[in-house]
Amino acid sequence: MRERARLLLASSNAGKLREYRAMSAGREIEIDLLPRFSEFPKFSEDAPTFAENAAGKALHYSRFAEQIIFADDSGLVVPALGGAPGVRSARYAGAEANDAERVAKLLGEMRGKPRAERSARFVCVIAAAKQGRMLALMSDAAEGIIAEEPRGRAGFGYDPIFYFPALRRTFAELSEQEKNEVSHRGKAFRKLIEYFLASDPSRIL
Repeated sequence: MRERARLLLASSNAGKLREYRAMSAGREIEIDLLPRFSEFPKFSEDAPTFAENAAGKALHYSRFAEQIIFADDSGLVVPALGGAPGVRSARYAGAEANDAERVAKLLGEMRGKPRAERSARFVCVIAAAKQGRMLALMSDAAEGIIAEEPRGRAGFGYDPIFYFPALRRTFAELSEQEKNEVSHRGKAFRKLIEYFLASDPSRIL
């Protein structure tokens, strides 16, 4: 019987781990956090693109383990704001700002803009590396509209103002399963899983 593939997430975030495990449910793959993540030298995610940040992070932490390491970088892109918040999504309202403050800043920037100028997309890039060698780089996006005000209590970040037309709700109004099916992170991660499960098992055990 084939062994389960094992990937280590370059993070200490237990919530993110739960999300990735939910996405991989029913697949022959095991997801864990990189042990002692906080003890390793920190990787500075200051590159100008999601891909560079994700790849750099995966390569950096892959030096500290024998297993495959994966890392992501994601954010909200609003064309009417010149692509902002973009790679600075988590720091858009300042390094110490919380989700509510970031949402408030974005809504302030979008105030008065018509629906035709409120298009937005969530972007996620996931990279996987092993002992300093890049193995895979996957990306995907979710297209939506910036709502006039927050709606819903689920999710995090900009989810309450990201209206997803196909389901007629914001990401914060979706169940975890619904969001994982259509989200940028869910789609990119499924690409990564399919890539590894279709590969030679000896590469991922």
